[in-house]
Amino acid sequence: MRILVRRSCALRVLGLMLLLCAPASAVTIDWTAIGDPGNACDTQSQGCFGAVGHGYQISTYEVTNAQYAEFLNAVADTDANGLYHTNMGTGLGGITRSGSAGSHAYAPVAGREDRPVNYVSWYDALRFANWLHNGQPDTGSQSAATTEAGSYTFSGTTAVGTRNANATIVLPTEDEWYKAAYYAVSSTSYFDYPAGFDVQTVCASPSALPNTATCNGAGLQPVGSYTGSASPYGTFDQGGNVWEWTETASGGALVMRGGSYATNAANLAAASQISNFAGLQDSWFGFRVAAVVPVPEPGTGLLVAVGLLGLCGARRRERGTK
Repeated sequence: MRILVRRSCALRVLGLMLLLCAPASAVTIDWTAIGDPGNACDTQSQGCFGAVGHGYQISTYEVTNAQYAEFLNAVADTDANGLYHTNMGTGLGGITRSGSAGSHAYAPVAGREDRPVNYVSWYDALRFANWLHNGQPDTGSQSAATTEAGSYTFSGTTAVGTRNANATIVLPTEDEWYKAAYYAVSSTSYFDYPAGFDVQTVCASPSALPNTATCNGAGLQPVGSYTGSASPYGTFDQGGNVWEWTETASGGALVMRGGSYATNAANLAAASQISNFAGLQDSWFGFRVAAVVPVPEPGTGLLVAVGLLGLCGARRRERGTK
């Protein structure tokens, strides 16, 4: 089992070098670099997708129950905006909640830590991105410094507009998501399915076999379980597991890509997309994040900024209910 949550201090670049200190139990994202900026789009019946004018990074895996539980423990003592759906603790969900409002505590269900988080709305995904953008503060509540501002600005329960100019960690646009799933730099062309094939993906149990995924009722699986089915760039599960929210709006709803554990294999194709209203939460719905500035690991040359900007000293708050 991969360790998707570890202790670390992270660096972030935002025009100039800034040092950000993550909590002691920090969420660490595995990033995949997406290059070849300025690539042409892929023409489909719904439009032309995948053209991106900038380099960026996208999370190699979908956001997991373990990662989302860390987020909830940092900001959802009262959970005023419903970041936790009660179905997360039952059936196909993967996170439990204990305690009462004001002292809620969250934990991933044993054995489901590395499954993709589900029952998340588009708003939940944007708030998670804001939290990462803001350095993963552990305040216990939602505020402008944690979830309500940053890469996106919220007014009440509603996100205002698109990503802000200073955004760092974001929900990928449909084009950013599409390029990471289907584009091949070597041929500057697109595959029809996200594991580097033009033939339909096979719905199957996890294995190292190529062009396989969890779909057609095969059930939720730990992220990255289909080790022989990475996209050309090296991302996993952009086909199957959960439909993934994108930042892109279409006809008053938000575009989702990738199909899910419950859909047939045709929904994993580049030609398939759906749209849903931003507030919906379902067992089929999850997400991954993207970084639109470099996100270096500790140990790189950027650590020289530590001497200029100070050493990190933040530590996770202790909660009496945990």
